[in-house]
Amino acid sequence: MANMCCPCGPQPNEPKPVPLSLASGVTTLALASNFWTTRRDEAVRLRMEGSGPASETPITTHQMFLQTVENFGDHPALASKKNDQWEIMTWRQYYEQCRAAAKSFLKLGLERYHGVGILGFNAPEWFISNIGCIFAGGLATGIYATNSPEACQYVAHNCEANVLVVEDNKQLQKILQVKDQLPHLKAIIQYKGELQQKAPFLYTWAEFMKLGEDVPNKDLNDIIDCLRANECCTLIYTSGTTGNPKGVMLSHDNITWTTTTAGNMVHLNFTEEVVISYLPLSHVAAQVNDMWMIMRFAGTTYFAEPDALKGSLGQTLKEVRPTSFLGVPRVWEKMQEKMKAIGAKASPMRKKVGDWAKSIGLQYNYSAMNGENAVPWGFTLANTLAFKKVRAALGLDRCKICFTGAAPITKETLEYFMSLNIPLLELYGMSESSGPHTISTNSDYRITSCGKVMPGCDLKLDKPDEDGNGEICFWGRNVFMGYLNMPDKTAEALDEIGWLHSGDLGRCDQYNFLYITGRLKEIIITAGGENIPPVPIEDALKAETPIISNVMLVGDKLKFLSMLITLKCVVDDDGKPTDKLGPEVLEFCQKNNVRTTKVSEIITNKEPVIYNVIQEGIERINAKATSNAQKVQKFVILERDFSVEGGELTPTMKLKRPVVMKMYKKKIEEMYAVTENK
Repeated sequence: MANMCCPCGPQPNEPKPVPLSLASGVTTLALASNFWTTRRDEAVRLRMEGSGPASETPITTHQMFLQTVENFGDHPALASKKNDQWEIMTWRQYYEQCRAAAKSFLKLGLERYHGVGILGFNAPEWFISNIGCIFAGGLATGIYATNSPEACQYVAHNCEANVLVVEDNKQLQKILQVKDQLPHLKAIIQYKGELQQKAPFLYTWAEFMKLGEDVPNKDLNDIIDCLRANECCTLIYTSGTTGNPKGVMLSHDNITWTTTTAGNMVHLNFTEEVVISYLPLSHVAAQVNDMWMIMRFAGTTYFAEPDALKGSLGQTLKEVRPTSFLGVPRVWEKMQEKMKAIGAKASPMRKKVGDWAKSIGLQYNYSAMNGENAVPWGFTLANTLAFKKVRAALGLDRCKICFTGAAPITKETLEYFMSLNIPLLELYGMSESSGPHTISTNSDYRITSCGKVMPGCDLKLDKPDEDGNGEICFWGRNVFMGYLNMPDKTAEALDEIGWLHSGDLGRCDQYNFLYITGRLKEIIITAGGENIPPVPIEDALKAETPIISNVMLVGDKLKFLSMLITLKCVVDDDGKPTDKLGPEVLEFCQKNNVRTTKVSEIITNKEPVIYNVIQEGIERINAKATSNAQKVQKFVILERDFSVEGGELTPTMKLKRPVVMKMYKKKIEEMYAVTENK
């Protein structure tokens, strides 16, 4: 019997969806008999309940947009920088722009259920293309800006894109390289800069927006009236740590229901929310947070500069002062590194005050988290002297919610921000759950937990072991329709009842907080047959040894565990890791009289101080290992840190383990060969 994380909702063998005919008459749903499909033009049954949040009337994305326009039409919707000035677009103007784009897509020959691929950095044009495509009956499809021409071709071909919208000449050139392999493609639109070549199928943004001026309103309205909440409107392509990306089909209801439910859970307020859009919009987290959630609650989205992750995000944060902020772990880690580097240069007196304030902050936040609400002596002073100033310096002084998600974050980083009175709230979900499934809130969170299941959703742990770790399975109206044209993969993800199997391992505590403990596919099975989840061991070493950037545990079908390790280094403007040591490693070296400044020098000289501190960290985690098989026996420091550009990480910073194994095959073989020869 599966271990249920929370007793509510359908039991694994008896889901209780309401027949679609009982749905309120406001929205007509398309006829459907199954919870899943792999066809672009087929509807699905919704996982509705008789009462509670899951019984809410389904609506389309157009209906959600129209509600906001009718109630808050003159409120600022989008803000982007032109010539150093913020240009504001209201909700009414934004809606009209989306309609104009929809008409132009129709004029270009966008067919029902065909894709519009969008390739580029976050901008109003990205949003307008996405929503205009949906209004026109197409499938909005984000493509990662870091994709190679071949990867772009795969997505555009898979979604049968009639139109591609690209940011600039650099992205255009990628598409032109593969255009001959895109039989459905009719037009390409470039939304920034002038076109550097002329062709009948190429349009600037201004030309594109004028194209549909003579398309009658009635033609567009007829299509909008045909949209159904239980049909597909968006494709999210998984960044995939293995194999080709899969096209996750999301329905209107997936988006509208999820944004309403998640927004209510974290107490978002109409017209008060301000966010910064900077994470890739082809990823479900940014799309739901920046575009749909803000639409539902009539907030304002400010677009960051394209070099946000290379340094300009800090300035944008200070200018915009968002009310909520979603960061992937690497963003929070970079902030932490920057603040630690500033702290290292402070006078002894300031350092002392800072350390005192942080100890009070950590004490207070642990107390608040546990519901004790005991305010330690000196907290008010620490808040005035340190916390308020830090928040203002980061641009987070108005921020009510600081989220982290999309990848695991270390306890060390979580505690660092807790000590500054900035608790980071973890979310968990996947593209296949329309983004969030469990959410932490300011009044209900536990450090290292991903929060509790959203109201109206359910969660079970399948085949739990003796410690309560099982595969996390999802149920709810946020669960996707299926993978486009991939029946086998869809059947792997959704069981015959309709539960989504995440492939992640987790456990729940007695308060129903979910903790992720690993991934099924990542489990290392040693030559001795012991099953070992790598993530807890990798995270433990990173927490013990702060000079380490990335760790990968090796040992599948091998006699013992070993580790590939990278050191923190300086990243160049293109996001590529350099040979220069990061500030934290440099400081460590200086303290220990090591004069080196480069990763390569540490490896060449087998720098004892560095190798010893890593060995000591490994010995400390080995002391806590539950068996000898879980002890790490060897490690190697790699010349280069992992990165998206290097191919070791996905665009969402997940480790591509098979790729790393292949890249460093020789080094791994050497570690094991030395032992074999003894």
